[in-house]
Amino acid sequence: MTRFVMVADLRRCVGCQTCTAACKENNGTPVGVQWRRVLDIEAGEYPDVSRVFLPTGCQHCDKPPCMEVCPSTATGKRADGLVTIDYDLCIGCSYCIMACPYEARFKVEDLVYPYEEGATAADQARTNPAKFDGVVSKCTFCIDRIDAGLAKGLVPGRDMEATPACVQGCISGALRFGDLDDPGSDVATLIRDNKWFRQHEAEGTRPGFYYLWDKGAL
Repeated sequence: MTRFVMVADLRRCVGCQTCTAACKENNGTPVGVQWRRVLDIEAGEYPDVSRVFLPTGCQHCDKPPCMEVCPSTATGKRADGLVTIDYDLCIGCSYCIMACPYEARFKVEDLVYPYEEGATAADQARTNPAKFDGVVSKCTFCIDRIDAGLAKGLVPGRDMEATPACVQGCISGALRFGDLDDPGSDVATLIRDNKWFRQHEAEGTRPGFYYLWDKGAL
């Protein structure tokens, strides 16, 4: 079996937002749509306070609540754990947006571009209206890169061409991606050797996004 997951090492993330820029460039997301975000959180109590940078987005859950509420079956989950959206089936009802505990889904009624004169040729080439105009979108873990890489015999998480753009762009090595069911993968090793948590585990979603925060028992 294959279970693709992402790991964010909170000890390494410097809050540079390079992952957000890499995501936007690779996926052509319009204004108001940000699939990869980095939250700036203050932790502790004065005077012992610190800043924590928390990369977040779609968690590609084992039990995605967004899929359970979708009336058109537009949201699905692949055998490798990736949660998908079929834009041809999405009716824009936004039920999935309300069901997602991670605020990871976006919908725009009208595409807006960064410049007053409207969409440039580059904008038009990068942004596919079928993915954003009136339908719901979210992080896909760059499923197109993964599938294209697998077709070439590449290994996601090891070969950058087959790895999500945010991971490729991460300057500190805080983001990792790979197959959790492969005991030799980076993600499996990191999760095994470190303390970790997942967001909103009480919801029973079993997210595919792990956060490292300390060394495990050796």
